[in-house]
Amino acid sequence: MDNVVLNINQLTVAVEGKEILHDVNMEIRRGETHALFGPNGSGKSTLLMAIMGFPRYQIIKGNITFKGKDITNLPLDERALLGIGMSFQRPPVVRGVKTRDIVAACLKGRGSGEIVGQLAGKANLTDFLDREINYGFSGGEVKRSEMMQLLAQNPELSLLDEPESGVDLINVVLMGQLINKLLEKSHRIRNRRHAGLIITHTGHILDYVNARTGYVMIGGRIIGEGNPREILATIKEKGYKECIKCAK
Repeated sequence: MDNVVLNINQLTVAVEGKEILHDVNMEIRRGETHALFGPNGSGKSTLLMAIMGFPRYQIIKGNITFKGKDITNLPLDERALLGIGMSFQRPPVVRGVKTRDIVAACLKGRGSGEIVGQLAGKANLTDFLDREINYGFSGGEVKRSEMMQLLAQNPELSLLDEPESGVDLINVVLMGQLINKLLEKSHRIRNRRHAGLIITHTGHILDYVNARTGYVMIGGRIIGEGNPREILATIKEKGYKECIKCAK
């Protein structure tokens, strides 16, 4: 059986007429977690948005395949139903909708209020279930709420945009635990159904979540691929300029 969950081929993406991504290639197999590094404005979030299918992100060239199905032109909701989920770098506030209701909706009839309570307990958000989504939440609370919703959705591919951003050191540990549960890290890789792509600017989340492959994106292009920890060590010591040298 083909274990490729996500295949991106020569993907070129524009936003409002401006080309942001150029000929991006990537392959993620079932059970794998990959990490994407890059300076601010390099196109990392654009890649996740394009995979998820947000209409603002226009695919000019190339294609995206999910579990063998070409999803290049599928709308966002159909991609979610197929098994793709995403946590945002800056999730919006949603007034008038309780957090418990969005978690229940993500469960899609697979659980009861008891399951919602259990997920909230894991994310340390029990007292937030009757509050409006993200309204008055701290940065860490917003991120944990996103993970709680993803755990309810249970996607086969999780796209995580800087999950440690705005999270204090104590809660980064909890975020790591939630991501590991989402990505089934307690199972051997051959027994996992889930895969993940994590954008990380600081690399802190990789202290708690192991990634198999790392990429460096600069100027909308992937210029390097390799061991995530080695890539991160190079970036910390010598900056992204060294990655550009290696690519050349």
